[in-house]
Amino acid sequence: MSNRPPPYRIALYCLLTLALVRLWVLPLPSSFWVDEMVTAFVVHFGPQHPSLAAAPQVAESIYYALPKAAENVFGFSETVYRVPSTLLMAVALYLIFRLAKRLIHPAAGWFAVFACLTMRLFNYQADDARPYALGTCVACAAVWFLVRWFDDAKWRDAFLFVIFAALLWRVHLIYWPFYLVFIGYATVRLMTSQTSITWLRASLVFLAVGATLVPVALHALTILREAKAHVIVDHPPRLLELTRVLKFALVGGCLAGASLLNNFFEWPRRLRGPHRVTFAPHVFALVIGWWLVHPLVLFAFSWLTGNSVFVDRYLSLALPGAALAGTLAAAYFLPEQHWHAAAVGLGAGVVLFMGNIGQLRPLHDNSNWRKASETVNRLHLEAATPIIFPSPFIEARSPVWHPNFPMPGFLSSHILTYPIDGRAILFPFETSPEAEAFADQLARGPITQAGRVIIVGGDANAHLWQSWFSKQAALNHWNAKRLGPFGDVDAVVLERR
Repeated sequence: MSNRPPPYRIALYCLLTLALVRLWVLPLPSSFWVDEMVTAFVVHFGPQHPSLAAAPQVAESIYYALPKAAENVFGFSETVYRVPSTLLMAVALYLIFRLAKRLIHPAAGWFAVFACLTMRLFNYQADDARPYALGTCVACAAVWFLVRWFDDAKWRDAFLFVIFAALLWRVHLIYWPFYLVFIGYATVRLMTSQTSITWLRASLVFLAVGATLVPVALHALTILREAKAHVIVDHPPRLLELTRVLKFALVGGCLAGASLLNNFFEWPRRLRGPHRVTFAPHVFALVIGWWLVHPLVLFAFSWLTGNSVFVDRYLSLALPGAALAGTLAAAYFLPEQHWHAAAVGLGAGVVLFMGNIGQLRPLHDNSNWRKASETVNRLHLEAATPIIFPSPFIEARSPVWHPNFPMPGFLSSHILTYPIDGRAILFPFETSPEAEAFADQLARGPITQAGRVIIVGGDANAHLWQSWFSKQAALNHWNAKRLGPFGDVDAVVLERR
């Protein structure tokens, strides 16, 4: 009797390896984007640095202990900072695999894994030196132990659920709506008597979770009072944005694809049989809640408060729910013996269409700050050459920003991470009378004396200040030369002819 694994299993492992290497591993060494440079600032200068008073929510995460520990062991680099996220997403992917097997079908795990990998933002978290991978992993762990507790009634699982549920809000303050998913699943499970857990025991466990979250809630309320100053989206979310975030294409594609295969091959539907749990009410409650609750609540919150927090990365907790919803939709039409074949097809699609085949070294983000700084440094500028850095942070506005804003600081994280030789000058996020008066002083003095000025920042800001300086009488007829673009980052040289 042969001990060799079935061919489908070899194919699944090969496809998974190819997908993870291409989507998760190869982008690791690429340049940080703006928020990752904030991570480097918090790690190097500490969450109590005075400049973070301008954005107190930034440092409110237990995540920063991970890149700090990694740097202490391996030194500073983009890869070192990102590897913790890669490992955390691998754990999350394994937990999603186990949940699909337990909730939907014993053979559905691989399908759910590749459904996750079809989503760009899910893969993005695995290379991102930000808290979102930790949040996804903690949420998956909390759900896993909650499901096991209601299935097996073991206090150990209840204890682990409390631990991970208590950690989730401490990873990011925007994760508060996800607790409704826990409550909804538990309520349906208790009301349908699909567990040996009593209402009293469940109440005690959820009260324990609530008690651990009281300090976080009180602190979040103090930050909420000044939330408008930190909103990065200047309009309420649109319905089209909601439909895009809810991944209807993924869920509908899984349903439609499985249905077409069912009709083509005339497979029987297995709506009943040995895996009736697939269509149990508590399974629907968990999967649909995980998929919809977090985006819908933040959508409503953004409209009701006028402070839009409807940002893709803030909604990343819902992505595993979308993958499980797609898997649950496919379960209506996929017979038991064809789950792995469907997973192989889905995995092949991920490798072929999600892997940026035409790009030898895929980038994590479209912001190549490192290449911009390297290009400017190759000019071998004198120490007195003014280098203007418009801050990419929305908090860099008057009166927080002022001409003598001290550095280092949170608002100048991009200057510290990828330094450029010359005299670094921080400009605000957007123009203002105070900023233009400051720029006019520079144009008449240091810039004219140096005969050259470099502007490095987000492409829109760099072009704005290039245009402004080019119109000044002191710099009339100076040459302008773009050194980029470097994705959505640009560097411009203005110099005397």
